[in-house]
Amino acid sequence: MEQINFVDLKKQFSSIEREITDSVLEVLRSGQYILGPIVEEIEKKLSLYSNVNNVITVSSGTDALFVSLHALGIGPGSKVFIPSFTYTATAEVIALVGVEPVFVDVNSKSFNISCKDLEKKIKNHKLKKDIPSAIIAVDLFGLPAKYDQLNIIANDYNIHLISDAAQSFGGAIGNKRVGNLAPITTTSFYPTKPLSCYGDGGAIFTDDDSMAQILRSIRAHGVSDDPYENIRIGTNARFDAIQAAVLLKKLTIFDKELEERKKIARIYNEELYKAVETPIILEGVDSAWAHYTIKTTDRNELKKYLSDCNIPSMIYYPKPMHEQIAYKKYSNDDNLEISKNLCNEVLSLPMHPYMSEEQVLYIAKKIIKFLG
Repeated sequence: MEQINFVDLKKQFSSIEREITDSVLEVLRSGQYILGPIVEEIEKKLSLYSNVNNVITVSSGTDALFVSLHALGIGPGSKVFIPSFTYTATAEVIALVGVEPVFVDVNSKSFNISCKDLEKKIKNHKLKKDIPSAIIAVDLFGLPAKYDQLNIIANDYNIHLISDAAQSFGGAIGNKRVGNLAPITTTSFYPTKPLSCYGDGGAIFTDDDSMAQILRSIRAHGVSDDPYENIRIGTNARFDAIQAAVLLKKLTIFDKELEERKKIARIYNEELYKAVETPIILEGVDSAWAHYTIKTTDRNELKKYLSDCNIPSMIYYPKPMHEQIAYKKYSNDDNLEISKNLCNEVLSLPMHPYMSEEQVLYIAKKIIKFLG
């Protein structure tokens, strides 16, 4: 049996090496390396894929959030709801624009933001006449959050809703794909994401044409149609053409890879459901399966055992945001017990489209053997 990798970008590259190489060389020969025709092409392809009017590619998933917050006019003095159980990028970008994060607990099964806790916190802030300006919902591990409920909550309280789909691009709810589930969606093309670059990159999705115009302006220093007429404060978050060339070729195999991820998740579930708590599968909801994350109270011991068996695993995440040193000044530890508990129980197993069934079964067998 081949070595088991947590992700296997080398194997993916070997499967499309010729196509990637030709595409990148075409860009190198063109002399146009930032934005340009190939970036416009991938934006159109991503727009068609998600059935959304506008896609604005940017330099990273973090910049996608940064640009979106600026476009919505959210800055110093504002507050934004975010889940505590997430990666730091979501929280840090809020703090960087001078906004106070308000941490919300998550659902123990889906790992996504709890609509119940969110509404409770909105009502508490309403009593204080201090309702935050936005909600950033994070689709953790590839599973889209409950956007049917989140859109209603956001509309009822007149709060902006941003979907942080850094891990869920390729997922869907019913016949609506990620990118078209919230007024603004951001995603990441970091190398380990389901759809990825060979560097960094991200994108913003919106059906609002006026908002798209603002987003494009902020992405490029706040310029207007005249490149030397700055009509707003912007930043440099432009997408480079080489990464666009990579994405164009990876997009052609993306659906096939998603099916392979789904197949691997199904095997894990069938083998492990009696030994550990396996990820929830919701009817009518397709996960992108960025990570396959189990829960067990024997997490640390299991991780060590798997390592001894040459099976890699990762803890996403070992500490909730509200307990991180950088964010303690924002935290009132308002009963975020689920987030805290998950950090002691979650373990992500190898998950990528190039795993063999033999490898998945081997991992499952080792876990069952250890846990008895």
